[in-house]
Amino acid sequence: MENLNQLLAIRRQKLQKLKELGIDPYPNRSERTHKIKELWENKDKFVESEQKIVVAGRLTGMRRQGKVGFGNISDESGRIQIFVRKDNVGEENYEVFKLLDLGDFVQMEGNCFITKMGEYSIRAEKVIILGKSLRPLPTVKEKVIDGKKQRFDEFSDIELRYRKRYLDLLLNPGIKKNFEIRAKIIKEIRNFLNANGFMEVETPILQPLYGGANARPFTTHHNTLDIDLYLRIALELYHKRLIVGGIERVFEIGKNFRNEGMDRTHNPEFSMVELYQAYADYYDMINLTEDMIVHIAKKVLGSETIDFLGKEISFKKPWRRASMLDLIKEETGFDASDFDFEKIKAFCTENKIEIESTAGAGKLIEEIFQHFVESKLIQPTFVIDFPKEVSPLAKEKPGNPNLVERFELFINGNEYGNAFTELNDPLDQRERLEAQAKLREMGDAEANVVDEDFLEALEYGMPPTGGLGIGIDRLVMLFTGNTSIKEVIFFPQMKPES
Repeated sequence: MENLNQLLAIRRQKLQKLKELGIDPYPNRSERTHKIKELWENKDKFVESEQKIVVAGRLTGMRRQGKVGFGNISDESGRIQIFVRKDNVGEENYEVFKLLDLGDFVQMEGNCFITKMGEYSIRAEKVIILGKSLRPLPTVKEKVIDGKKQRFDEFSDIELRYRKRYLDLLLNPGIKKNFEIRAKIIKEIRNFLNANGFMEVETPILQPLYGGANARPFTTHHNTLDIDLYLRIALELYHKRLIVGGIERVFEIGKNFRNEGMDRTHNPEFSMVELYQAYADYYDMINLTEDMIVHIAKKVLGSETIDFLGKEISFKKPWRRASMLDLIKEETGFDASDFDFEKIKAFCTENKIEIESTAGAGKLIEEIFQHFVESKLIQPTFVIDFPKEVSPLAKEKPGNPNLVERFELFINGNEYGNAFTELNDPLDQRERLEAQAKLREMGDAEANVVDEDFLEALEYGMPPTGGLGIGIDRLVMLFTGNTSIKEVIFFPQMKPES
């Protein structure tokens, strides 16, 4: 700590000396003319023409000897060597160069040339500081051993990487690739839905009532209105209002917030794409989901298959479709299709599956599925026909009052999408939401609430509608080969530092 304090003090002393020289260590703008990648792509042209160029970036290497200095400057596109000679930049400007440290942002004016050692470099004619770094960057060393580049003293502490993502990006260049892929995935979701006639919409994040999922909300307070508001847990109920209003295809890419635990696949703040299509059902949503993810895979990765940590996962259509009850029977031999509560409860007790006091047969069936089946679904699988009890917003399956037309998409043992044939009968919807309210009274903190405005909207009439939600963070995890959601969110939620 003492050495760090000394380094911090030295950098502040250099900052003061720059100010005494009349130099602004934090000017308002740069005059950059080229990115470093452009210099490398047109190397011969720049060397032969001796064209004046101006580059800007972070100083990532520096060594001085007398009246000559070498170093490296990096921007987001690449890195290049700089050559600074006192005779070229002048005595006053060379004094500025001597006050620079690794990590400083600088601007170099000059021309490109090849040094006597054969290094492509910038011969500086003027050095301008753009931002003084007051803290030394952690040092990551690279060596070539047996022809392979190896890194030492890496910035690899997981807690620090997530808390100080700016250092993670600086010191672990491969991390940026995750977020480039993330941006491309979101772009291609938007491109696909726009091309298929969906209208992008924005709906409230702050809501007087929360709904559309089984989850606990975050609560806040609006001072002027003196009312409590909730951060949305889903986009669904406002999108259905838009379907009622005559917009037949809508989608939204945005944040949801759920006041729940954190693990490798859950962050309290997460990104979703939700969409709703009038005159459609969950089979239409199956086809759309297949087409959209295949589109993303081809556009982002150039392939319909991915290698996820040694497991090959194929997105080639058609994907498997199987009912929850059939999958349970296939895996365990247990037939729960009669929804006999005592029989199902006994099976759960025998297999040490926790039983909530408010759970009915449908909830227990879902628990059995999660316990025995989920982790086995590696290739893309649409698990269809969920218990009505756990799906209060989905339409009943014709001929079976215990089931609804709903699917969840599973890949590599995780859920990636959830879709319904949406319930458009306002009387049925009221009964189900009121049943959810009773569960809340019995202690189920994640049960839905009764939204009277939403029910009123349904009473004006909503056509048959298919709805779909896909978790973007998990999709990025899949496409980047990551097992933790924190790797694909720039600034994940963390426990407070002690």
